[in-house]
Amino acid sequence: MHTMAATHTSTGRVSHRGQTTLPAALRHRWGIEDGGVLGFIDLGDAVLIVPGGLDAAVAELRRLLLTEGGYDDAVAALDDPDLADQ
Repeated sequence: MHTMAATHTSTGRVSHRGQTTLPAALRHRWGIEDGGVLGFIDLGDAVLIVPGGLDAAVAELRRLLLTEGGYDDAVAALDDPDLADQ
């Protein structure tokens, strides 16, 4: 299980083919190699993207929502002031 400290924020663009680039800092931090699998969960107003595929994404969402203090602890751990007040 990874900690929730946000150490990198960035903005990207989607190409006409629906592709985007995952910043190198994130790829290195999470060990995502060429051909690595990501899980996507549509949260309505946002998308959760987690290395390891859909099972990993569901597990992380459950951890945040169902663990006592999970969400509050995750927000408290945010290192980015623009994210912490959301």
